[in-house]
Amino acid sequence: MNVRESMRYRAPPADEIPSLEGKVSHEEWQQRVDLAATYRLVAHHGWDDMIFTHISARVPGPEHHFLINPYGLLFEEITASSLVKIDMEGEKLQDSPYPVNPAGFTIHSALHMNREDAHCVIHLHTDDGVAVSAQADGLLPLDQHAMMIGSDVAYHDYEGIALDLDERERLVRDIGDKHVMILRNHGTLALGRSCPEAFLRMFYLERACTMQIRALAGGARPNWPNQGVPEKTAAQAEPGFDGLMGALAWPALLRKVERLDPGYRH
Repeated sequence: MNVRESMRYRAPPADEIPSLEGKVSHEEWQQRVDLAATYRLVAHHGWDDMIFTHISARVPGPEHHFLINPYGLLFEEITASSLVKIDMEGEKLQDSPYPVNPAGFTIHSALHMNREDAHCVIHLHTDDGVAVSAQADGLLPLDQHAMMIGSDVAYHDYEGIALDLDERERLVRDIGDKHVMILRNHGTLALGRSCPEAFLRMFYLERACTMQIRALAGGARPNWPNQGVPEKTAAQAEPGFDGLMGALAWPALLRKVERLDPGYRH
């Protein structure tokens, strides 16, 4: 789709898309439902950026296919059936009236291709996340949330809008074996073996960024934790991020999404 065509393009409402329930595998449908719920939760928390940024999830199975948002829908509109299935080249694998954002493909495909545990990848441009990404010292151990994830945070320097495929190797190099990343002057990123796991990590990262911005906003001298406490806190939290807290929190979060709008399951 060229620029002139994109100016004329109008995304159809998601609820007009025929349901894919029963037309894809049970495993794929469950992943679609979880991913649609994740989009709705991000919108509920005010972390979305209109139709921009992305959350992707790998389709269960031997193929390296994944689901990503239909470009043109707000996060609060996304449904399980409207999610677009693409391959590692960014090519659509099913009929869909929606295009795919190439910048989203660059960042997400890099991690899906190179991290076996990257079943879900969340990338955001929140006010506080971008603000921390623009601070030279990055995320500081100023609160419990930051200390719980501090040892798991990687950094990647800004290279411009993520349209160059060769940036993928540097993204992979910079994140290493960590699960959350601050994209300098850009935003935040989290990955997990499931949508619940990735969302939980992003929740803690975004809360930590917000607390840091507020703690520094008044100009008062920060109270730094005692030596060794951030490392101790991270070690205490690590088992929970591997699935326990997500497994406990996710059913409650799904109930919240159901109350907000059960149409996400369409």
